This record gives sequence, C-alpha cells and structure tokens, in this order.
Amino acid sequence: MAVTDRHHVHGRSLRGPFPGQAEVLFGMGCFWGAERIFWSLPGVFTTAVGYAGGTTIIPDYREVCSGRTGHAEVVRVLFDPEQIAFTELLRAFWERHDPTQGMRQGNDVGSQYRSLIACADTAQFESALASRDAYQQRLRDNGLGSISTELLLPMPPFYFAEDEHQQYLSKHPQGYCGLGGTGIGCG
Repeated sequence: MAVTDRHHVHGRSLRGPFPGQAEVLFGMGCFWGAERIFWSLPGVFTTAVGYAGGTTIIPDYREVCSGRTGHAEVVRVLFDPEQIAFTELLRAFWERHDPTQGMRQGNDVGSQYRSLIACADTAQFESALASRDAYQQRLRDNGLGSISTELLLPMPPFYFAEDEHQQYLSKHPQGYCGLGGTGIGCG
C-alpha cells in the first residue's frame, strides 16, 4: 500500500525503523478515532492505521468492509516504554470504547469493527489479559456485559490502510468518530 511516510500530526515516520520503541495493535471500532486517542498520548512515538487479524494479504478498505477478509481496523502504536507504561495504553484502550459490543462499535457494524489487542510479546499479552480480567470485573460490578475483545499473540501482520485514512481526524477535524466508552474507568 502506498502511504506517505510522514505522520500528519507530528511529522515522524510511519514505516520506521523504530529503534527503542515497542509496538502494539489496537482495534476499537473505526480506526480514525482510535488513532487520534493514541497519537496524543505522551510517550507514543507514532501511530498508523491499517488492517490485521484476517486472512487476506495486503487488503484494501473495500475488501475489509466487505467482511470477507477477517481483518479488523486497527491502529499501530509505536511507543517508548521508558516514557509511557503499557498499562497506560491499555487504560486508554479499555476506557475509550465499549469492549462488550462484539462485532460493532456504536453504529459501526461488522467484523472489521471488533475489539482487538495484538501483542508483540508475552509480557504485553499477560498484561493485557490481567487488565481485561480486572476491567471485566469493574463492568460486571456496574451491570454491564462480557468483554468480547480478541487478544492475539503472536502479533499478526499489519497492513497499512490507504493514505487518506492515515491521521484522518487531523486532516478532517469535524470527521466522523463513533467511539464512546462505557463510562466505567479502569480503576
């Protein structure tokens, strides 16, 4: 996929290399709003949107939206673990979308909008599992349903989305964002 190699917000590379940076993929529904959440966090080096978790090699937006590829819309987050703890990224993930909605987020419906965390290593995976279990208890305590978030290790291949989707809400500040959390904090 031909993608401009400069982040629209801060000008850093989207393709790397990224020495000293850790990586994680988050699926939270429409990737436009999810990317905006993470690019603004201190310690996040760069973000990009794309597709992961499916069977098609180098999918495009139309294919993913068809539901036939199995891919989710995701945001790739490159971060400096010395500046931001992985647990802070998980907090943003859990609190800023509704992980109980299955194959949807608000009005966005389809398998591409599912909740997903794709981890780079065992430590991330174990941290994600622990945070999921703790957040599930908080949701239950508040009368909400079961988390349907898919946790993946190893991390599946990441395929860049088309250039017009990269940092979309920076390029179009009044653009659509259907993300909304449950109102329940992580603690």
